[in-house]
Amino acid sequence: MLTRKQHELLMFIHERMKESGIPPSFDEMKEALDLKSKSGIHRLITALEERGFIRRLPNRARALEVVKLPDSMNPSLGGRKAKFEPSVIEGTLGKVPPRPVLRSSEDSSAPVTVPVMGRIAAGVPIEAIQTHSHSISVPPEMLGGGEHFALEVRGDSMIDAGIFDGDTVLIRKQDSAGNGEIVVALVDDEEATLKRLRKRGNAVALEAANPAYETRIFGPDRVRVQGRLVGLIRRY
Repeated sequence: MLTRKQHELLMFIHERMKESGIPPSFDEMKEALDLKSKSGIHRLITALEERGFIRRLPNRARALEVVKLPDSMNPSLGGRKAKFEPSVIEGTLGKVPPRPVLRSSEDSSAPVTVPVMGRIAAGVPIEAIQTHSHSISVPPEMLGGGEHFALEVRGDSMIDAGIFDGDTVLIRKQDSAGNGEIVVALVDDEEATLKRLRKRGNAVALEAANPAYETRIFGPDRVRVQGRLVGLIRRY
């Protein structure tokens, strides 16, 4: 499972290797993916290496080797690329099927079916949201208006807010949130996390609800709100 940026970098390296036999430099990768720093490229390369798509070769300049391509490069298509569906919440990075639920006023008493879109880190940020895995039925009074999706929580950084590992959180899809609200935040278009949003001047802080975790502070262009917490489901 690759994020859009990971997929773009892998294909950029692959195409450059086919053209010249030499991997692109970090500056070329940064420019091709329109990233502001090389640290983002380092994170993407590490993620690709951990997933077995590339390999770093010792004692060689630009020592990268493409080991395999994603499933979207289907050999049965005669080498043509299948459509790549990024595994992140629908927004500026792409689409996630199926479309999150938009409540209808026709039957306000019927349970609402909400897609569960994978897992979200309530700890340090992890890879961006996975694709739709299954759906759950939710009482309509838990949601209110708007589009919603659900996420399974992994981690313990929000335990003081009553959010525990294994819980399912209900998220209202929106791209902004008020100060102090708990949100799904996408960091550097790569990593997703569930945190309390704090606005500090021109900076954005993602605040944990567990003293064991530090508050992380970012520039405003590095964090995108993908939705706001509106409910929680817990199984015993």
